[in-house]
Amino acid sequence: MIWSPAAASVELLTAGGWGSAMLVGLARSLTIALGAFALGLVIGIAGALGKLAGGAVTRQALDLYTTIVRSVPELVLILIVYFAGADLINGVLTALGQAKIDFNGAFAGIIVLGVVQGAYSTEVIRGAILSIPYGQIEAAHAYGMSSWLTLRRITLPAMLPFALPGLSNLWLIAMKDTALLAVLGFGELTQVTRQAAGTTKAYFTFFIAAGCMYLLATMLSNLLSRRLEAWATKGVAHV
Repeated sequence: MIWSPAAASVELLTAGGWGSAMLVGLARSLTIALGAFALGLVIGIAGALGKLAGGAVTRQALDLYTTIVRSVPELVLILIVYFAGADLINGVLTALGQAKIDFNGAFAGIIVLGVVQGAYSTEVIRGAILSIPYGQIEAAHAYGMSSWLTLRRITLPAMLPFALPGLSNLWLIAMKDTALLAVLGFGELTQVTRQAAGTTKAYFTFFIAAGCMYLLATMLSNLLSRRLEAWATKGVAHV
């Protein structure tokens, strides 16, 4: 049998079940990223509407939230939200005479990254809404649409072409930020890769394999993003 570096790398990935463990880690990373992105989108829509139409206290609170998140490194934020958030919730439960709870790793990851994503989504969606020609909003009100109907039928569909490029970037950031959760011990792709490389000492093989997995996920995301942008801008005149 002829030995080659490629064949040796494949043997390392298939030996001991490390290849399948990395695929499970990738699935966990994508699940956490998808959940965090969805949560961030909900926070972003609410935050953008609060900044544009809320009262002075609401706007100041949202400004403080987005400023803090955009100023502090994401790894520090993740540690603060994860540990301080868990302590706060368990402190409240203890004060109420309830037992402390252990947070599910995936759930905690979604909450932590969702809070971070929400701050960036707020600014992306706020900018997209401001890009809508105000005459469209005025026309909706002139036809007697309520604020909720105007939001659902006019504002959100009209801001989509302006928001999609920024939201696509946020999705890619969410996917890569799942690697930061390795410091918390979550069994996502980076954590599994570290375990595989540390056990076999084949650092090059496993980290290159992990990099290829992230790259493939990014390429598929870009393809989907371009299709969504083409759908959202259908019928829109390009200058």
